[in-house]
Amino acid sequence: MLLREIINSIESVAPRSAQEEWDNSGMQVGDTGRDVSSVLLTTDITEDVVYEAIALGCQLIISHHPLLFHGLKQVCGQSAQARVVELAIKHDIAIYSAHTNLDSVQGGINTRLAERLGMSNIQLLIESGLGAIGKLQKPMHYADFIEHICEVLDCTYIRYTRPAKETIQTVALCGGNGSEFIEEAIAQGADVYLTADVKYHEFQDADGRIGLIDIDHWISERHAREIFRDIIAPLGIKCIISKQDKTPIQVWQKQKN
Repeated sequence: MLLREIINSIESVAPRSAQEEWDNSGMQVGDTGRDVSSVLLTTDITEDVVYEAIALGCQLIISHHPLLFHGLKQVCGQSAQARVVELAIKHDIAIYSAHTNLDSVQGGINTRLAERLGMSNIQLLIESGLGAIGKLQKPMHYADFIEHICEVLDCTYIRYTRPAKETIQTVALCGGNGSEFIEEAIAQGADVYLTADVKYHEFQDADGRIGLIDIDHWISERHAREIFRDIIAPLGIKCIISKQDKTPIQVWQKQKN
């Protein structure tokens, strides 16, 4: 199948017109007229992921986070980004990304995350499409919900504030860095807001007003790979979820005596 046909299928679900102005979804490397029979699906593009694609014989890598965000002035191995571009071109591997356009649609990143947490009545949190808000099937104690998140998402760490109340049911969330929507979550009556990359003063401002929960950015968005698979596999394309795709954040924990 031609790469452009695969792209058309993805963009029928997550049109590029839906991406944020600062984003760079779409083709990163390669020719849309090439034939593709095998695709590697990943959250991030790293050298390890490209080497994995080479070993597996994949002609295409589809990522959530774009490889090219900022201007790339040289392709001569001076940065990890440049090395990835050079490696992909050398081995004739195309790279395509769907980022905030996949975040901002019903059935996209935030809807899928909400469903995994067992939420219902899921609506968009922000009119432009980012975030989601819904309800748990039944009220939960805040501490039990945090444990539920840890188990369902297999979190490496969870940071959180005190909630306004200990029994919660309405949950807002935004995969990736969504701390700019904390006040919107409060305004819409959410008991809890789940996102990633929260800063200290944002925790401070939310403490006691809403249960602000911060998890690893990659964990909050890694189910993009499953969404890509659900779109592409029916086309008869072999879809492989990358085993080299992982969070770069490592957590050190002091051992208890």
